Amino acid sequence: MKRKRRVKIIATLGPSTSTPEQLERLVVAGADVFRINMSHSSHDDMRTYIAALRDLESKYGPIAILADLQGPKLRISSIAEGSIQLERGQTIIFDANHTPGTIDRVGLLHPEIYAAAEPGHTLLIDDGKLHMRVLDARPGRIVAEAITGGVLSSRKGVNLPDAILPLASMTPKDRLDCEAALEAGVDWIAISFVQRVHDVRDVRAIVGDRAAIMAKIERRSAIAEIDEILRESDGVMVARGDLGVEMPLEQVPGLQKQLLRAGRDLGKPVVVATQMLESMTSSPVPTRAEVSDVATAVFEGADAVMLSAESATGAYPVEAVATMDRVAREVEKDVNYESILHFRGTPSDKTAADAISAAAASIAETLKLKAIFCYTATGKTGLRVARQRPAQPIVVLTPVIETARRLNLVWGLHCVQTSDPANTGEMVRGAEEVARASGYADDGDRVLVCAGVPFKRPGSTNMLRIFTIGEDSGKPH
Repeated sequence: MKRKRRVKIIATLGPSTSTPEQLERLVVAGADVFRINMSHSSHDDMRTYIAALRDLESKYGPIAILADLQGPKLRISSIAEGSIQLERGQTIIFDANHTPGTIDRVGLLHPEIYAAAEPGHTLLIDDGKLHMRVLDARPGRIVAEAITGGVLSSRKGVNLPDAILPLASMTPKDRLDCEAALEAGVDWIAISFVQRVHDVRDVRAIVGDRAAIMAKIERRSAIAEIDEILRESDGVMVARGDLGVEMPLEQVPGLQKQLLRAGRDLGKPVVVATQMLESMTSSPVPTRAEVSDVATAVFEGADAVMLSAESATGAYPVEAVATMDRVAREVEKDVNYESILHFRGTPSDKTAADAISAAAASIAETLKLKAIFCYTATGKTGLRVARQRPAQPIVVLTPVIETARRLNLVWGLHCVQTSDPANTGEMVRGAEEVARASGYADDGDRVLVCAGVPFKRPGSTNMLRIFTIGEDSGKPH
């Protein structure tokens, strides 16, 4: 399916989008990637989603599927009356007692928190609605003072932003979910609550090359190792919900911009997520602020923007995807889009493949070519060209369906599964066939192809060829 935009749209699946008919409507409306939230999806649900999406590929082309692991969820225990009212300045004890909480004490059954907490640390509860300061911390017991008052309800989430918690990168549930997702054939595995680069390495040891790995940046501690995390992962997600709890809210927009730039410099896709069109869970139209939020991410060159509850449980999932599609297309037509996108420029690594990819974008712009075609097995050529953010469409031709699916999350890439060419003649003819079928170029249009010679040897991108559709395919090569 030919898209009229370059940023990709991720739709989260759930009760509102659980049937094959609903999934197809999302694809038609503009969804390129489908996220399965393992916090709320059973393995049977996941397999049903994947089977339906793979059926749609015969009609619409490669579709990327992302399994989002739940990660370690830290919560207080139950409260006897369901909730209590904390006043500002009030002290309360958190302990390892399993009995229901009272106005004086509440259960917190996570030894990792007691091991990491120190006096003066901040304790945030219920997405930061309750702000507590640790006065005393010892094994199995924390005394904290309420900096802000409010209602404390059963099972609310807990954040300790000032410390690195001694938590494993994957819980037992995550390991089971990850293996099930890999066996079912997902394309991306998202790791929640990444704290250190070792978290990514631990997951890599399990996943191997069976899927790409996306690190979700939602912990303050991850920012300190962000360069290493970016290098070890295949992509990152700016998960602004928890990040906005861990960090002061006013710092999140700047961090979003930094992560987008750092990811692009390294050729790693960056997803912007959380509350992008939140009001559309119950309204057929978004707020003006939400539209501006989506537009900002597109202007900044995000690879993908994501819908969560809007498409999973909302009343208007298809409308939410269609709205995001319209906003993205309008931004990409804006007279300021290209200048903002290329304000910094993109550094290139000093390798032949990177030089070729940078040259492809430069030549296509100088000669006003119609499209760029990339032959690739591993996907690295497509990633390198996309990093340059050329004005021309980038069509990825690959014999590996897994590569086509994974790259469908990346900015500007239109992915097609095709056979590997045996020579330059087949290379040109294959690009021509896809150009006509996809509608990205037609007879008389000049296009550029980048590939590796000798063919069928991954990682050897070293050739550019410019040719005219309909004129060069019959010539000897």
